[in-house]
Amino acid sequence: MSSLGRASAIIAAGTMVSRVTGLLRSIVLVAVVGSVGSGVADAFAYANKLPNSVFQIISVGVLTAVIVPQIVKATADRDGGNAFISKLFTLGTVVLVGTTLLAMLIAPWLVHLAAGNAPDAVIALAVALAYWCLPQILFYGLYALLGEALNARRIFGPFTWSPVVNNIISIIGFLILGAVFAPVSTDATQWTPEMIAVLGATATGGIVLQAVVLLLFWRRTGLSLRPDFRWRGVGLGNVGRLAGWTLLMAFAGLAAGFLQTNIVSAASDLGAAAMVTDNAWLIFMLPYSVIVLSIGTPYFTQISEHAAAGRHDEVRADISRSIRTLGFFMAAAIAAVAAAAIPASRIFTQTAEDAPAAALVLIAYLIGLLPLTILFIVQRTFYAYDDTRTPFWFTIFQCALIVITALTAAALLAADILPVTMLAAAVALGQSIASTLQLLLATWLLHRKIGSLDARTWLLAIVRFTIAAVPAGLAGWGTFLLLGGVPGWAASSILAAVVSTCLIGAAVVIVYILLLALMRAPELKTATALVKRFLPGR
Repeated sequence: MSSLGRASAIIAAGTMVSRVTGLLRSIVLVAVVGSVGSGVADAFAYANKLPNSVFQIISVGVLTAVIVPQIVKATADRDGGNAFISKLFTLGTVVLVGTTLLAMLIAPWLVHLAAGNAPDAVIALAVALAYWCLPQILFYGLYALLGEALNARRIFGPFTWSPVVNNIISIIGFLILGAVFAPVSTDATQWTPEMIAVLGATATGGIVLQAVVLLLFWRRTGLSLRPDFRWRGVGLGNVGRLAGWTLLMAFAGLAAGFLQTNIVSAASDLGAAAMVTDNAWLIFMLPYSVIVLSIGTPYFTQISEHAAAGRHDEVRADISRSIRTLGFFMAAAIAAVAAAAIPASRIFTQTAEDAPAAALVLIAYLIGLLPLTILFIVQRTFYAYDDTRTPFWFTIFQCALIVITALTAAALLAADILPVTMLAAAVALGQSIASTLQLLLATWLLHRKIGSLDARTWLLAIVRFTIAAVPAGLAGWGTFLLLGGVPGWAASSILAAVVSTCLIGAAVVIVYILLLALMRAPELKTATALVKRFLPGR
């Protein structure tokens, strides 16, 4: 447990710094190109979504699901996994180069797929930016390959910390764009090739350096990485079989996501659209990344080891322990973000008047955060048992629900029942509903596969956390009102919004911990031990 605590602390610290610098990156970008009602901001969001979507396919669809468990197993080979990893990296690089070239050839079609309802000028700018952004696919893939291999060797830090480099490069590039071409127009028709080149090169240059940084730490794995095109004889066939299901799953998720983006593009230049949903998702993912990935990633490696050794009782214990630990932190985070939704959203808008519309999208996403947290452990337990087919089916179920809810939102918009200003929030709410129902199905399927999940224990814990989180969230909302609310100081500027968000979050956490202490929640001791890992000298 001590090693898990240290690994969680390393990952959480790196993730926190990465996410904070990522928030600063987004703040600077919004300050330069706008957000709500900005065609330029939406065009960049559409163009940059393309390589990010492919990265999700590679990372979630193949690496996390398949490669980590396989590398863990390969370390038992005579060569410590050298042959397997070299062949794997060679094959992966070939696929990445081919995918990048293909994506650039069909860039206009991809943009129309993502933003077909946007104005013509926005689409044209998005296509121009896409040619700059799509090379990110290659470097995102290399970053993911290197990072997941380091994770599988229990070297957790570099993969978590390297995005900081990307964020710093992006911040510098966006500031240069704003300084050289000031004032930067939010009208897509006013952008020049020089402006497009600076924005596109900045976005891609950061991803290149993010991947290169990981190479500096490769020696610590003790593995010799070299090109090897002899792909037979080390089990890559098994990887391909497992990856087939996860790739199908990832493509299904990608298709559903593109449909959502396409529908939301109808609001471009009018209200909350692509850039707003991206920033709301960024806020949404901050607690998920810091809490779930930092604690859950070491647990996933441990679950994979226990599953490979046939220690099923220990797997079930890991599931219960990880969900209770994650739930403790996540319930407080949800309450804090919900209470501070308006000032947190104000950080990513140019005016206070735009913050409530962006906050509505954030709240809609937050509804699905706890189910997504539990799903992280449930889904990866299937992966630890080399079962990628079952996650495919419950993900298809989720994708079907996403499609249904998104099309419903579009139909309500067409019928003038849903205002265009609430379109993005409606689509986000559909995402949360789909994730919640997906978790119920996934948990039932995992129970059928490995037996009891000790669900009563962690469900009771989640009830405790919820009982504490509700009044804590109300205390945070009261703090927001005391700070002036929407027309007052709390959302009057970006700096005020940052300070207000921190004060609201602090109020929520204090009340939450006090209530759990009164209930003598056993998870409080585990959480305290994890937090102590961040203290100097620990």
